[in-house]
Amino acid sequence: MIQRIITTLIAAPLAILALLYLPTPYVAAISAALFLGGLWEWSHLVGIQARIARAVYLLANVALMTGLLWSRALPLLSLLSLIGVAWWLLALLWLLRPDAGRTDGWLARSIKLATGALAIVPAWCALVLLHHGMEASPAVADPQGPRWTLLALGIVWAADSAAYAVGSTLGKRKLVPSISPGKTWMGLWGGIVGGMLVGMVGGRLLGVEPAHWQLLAGLALATVAASVVGDLFESLMKRHSGLKDSGTLFPGHGGVLDRIDSVVAALPVFWLVKGWLGL
Repeated sequence: MIQRIITTLIAAPLAILALLYLPTPYVAAISAALFLGGLWEWSHLVGIQARIARAVYLLANVALMTGLLWSRALPLLSLLSLIGVAWWLLALLWLLRPDAGRTDGWLARSIKLATGALAIVPAWCALVLLHHGMEASPAVADPQGPRWTLLALGIVWAADSAAYAVGSTLGKRKLVPSISPGKTWMGLWGGIVGGMLVGMVGGRLLGVEPAHWQLLAGLALATVAASVVGDLFESLMKRHSGLKDSGTLFPGHGGVLDRIDSVVAALPVFWLVKGWLGL
């Protein structure tokens, strides 16, 4: 717990400052490096041992992200973000059949490698769109974009923290023991309450009028729900591989993927629902 607290106290302020004060291209580059670190761990998680094969997989995604950032093709970023939302709906179905893909054959590994790209790249696209302001032209930026991006992450962070605190103290009934034995129903409800509270307070600070608070609550709820799916899906992949953590980069927290599994699922959903609700 002490390691978790120290890591959070160091990482969280740096992330907040970067989101609020760096231009979108710099945020895109930094977040790409972080997300690609998670993708590197993912390739190991799904059973790819050869470093050359993992490097080729990573470089293919680096090339894709670089091309997207260089071209500033916001419609393409939007399309990939939508694909990300669609993928997480399919991932929810996978969670209902946790033994699917458990085999160690090349087909299962190939499918899991594809799912890694479908999780990471659309999440990065959604983050760039949110930070930029989701405008149709790169020349026009919503000044509230960085704050909305921070709110999206804040909802996920609050949900994760509240779920851990409530689940570890009050949780008894397991949520999905076949996938993640540590998660409980009380933890889930705690996470929902924590995420929605941050969403409501943050949205109000961003100027959302009381008449639209029900829309804000819906946005927060959808974001938390997506973050849970992302967390559970990574847990499922770890169960398949027999690993406890995706890595050891963050003391007390595990690897990069262990820190961003909820975020990569939540970002495309937050972006889509926010735009759909007109917030």
